[in-house]
Amino acid sequence: MKILYINRPNFDYIQDFIYTGLIEILGKKNIIEYPWNFKYHFNYRPYPKNIGLIKGNFFHSYFQKINFDTIDAVIVASCHPFNMQKYLEIMDKIAKNIPRVFLDGGDFPEVAGDLSRLGGEDIYKKIVTKHKFDLIFKREYLVDKVYDDNVFSLPLCFNLNHLPSKKQTYFKYDVAFWAVETDPIRTKALEMLENEFDCKSNGTMKSQVMSKYKRKGIFYLEELQSCKIGLNFRGGGWDTLRYWELSALGCFMISQRPQIKIDNNFIDKEEIVYCKDDLSDLIELCTYYLEHEDERKRIGLNAKKKLEKYHTHIARSQFILDKIGEL
Repeated sequence: MKILYINRPNFDYIQDFIYTGLIEILGKKNIIEYPWNFKYHFNYRPYPKNIGLIKGNFFHSYFQKINFDTIDAVIVASCHPFNMQKYLEIMDKIAKNIPRVFLDGGDFPEVAGDLSRLGGEDIYKKIVTKHKFDLIFKREYLVDKVYDDNVFSLPLCFNLNHLPSKKQTYFKYDVAFWAVETDPIRTKALEMLENEFDCKSNGTMKSQVMSKYKRKGIFYLEELQSCKIGLNFRGGGWDTLRYWELSALGCFMISQRPQIKIDNNFIDKEEIVYCKDDLSDLIELCTYYLEHEDERKRIGLNAKKKLEKYHTHIARSQFILDKIGEL
């Protein structure tokens, strides 16, 4: 299968994970990126800004031309006006029977909802008036919302190639949640935790600014791995990268229960521990699991096994290819 991959030259988690997954499955020659994205070929910024990086593909990708006669599917890989406009400009050159796929990795629960925030609604209307998308993959696929039959859940994932080579030898921190307050639940959690456990000393506190984070790149993952208990709460959307990072690292996690559809999600008390929606049991759960190391270790390892089977960038990409194949 040869895929035209219409992306935007900026960091976009769903877009970037699926780009690398498709290349690992289909090979570099079968993914035509349009426009050419230099961030896929140069290690421009450290993790997680480099999750779309593919080494050894610079020359082939840069000089690769689009032959519309040989394309088997088109993927519009981001819910952003830039790549929507790029697609609109060339969509008449694509044969009518070619599957057209939209990856909606935005925070809004409505399909293409982020375009209302970004000023791209009119572009999207022009696109779907000409030719509707055959398949739509939605990151924020709410469990209590009804979507069309061609819309499928596609949460974030993890690329195991980014795991730290440095192995954890001891736990530096008891309970940690390093995050900016992009949702009121995060503020509530940080207020509850501030004077508990070792939170204040390890940086689990309010008013964090992402640009001033001390923990960056692979060092951030190493630090997550050094926590006895890692916490997860929703941000702009329910789906957070931290949910998948902690699991990939084999860390024990206490989390809100995501209100989005996640096939093969982690099971409470077996691969994760879910706290109550109002966080009323959060401190109690942290206290209990700090005292029960064997349970923490078992749950963390179980989560890692499930992620490796169902929630890698390759698994997500294969899911998309399978749905295209069904067409």
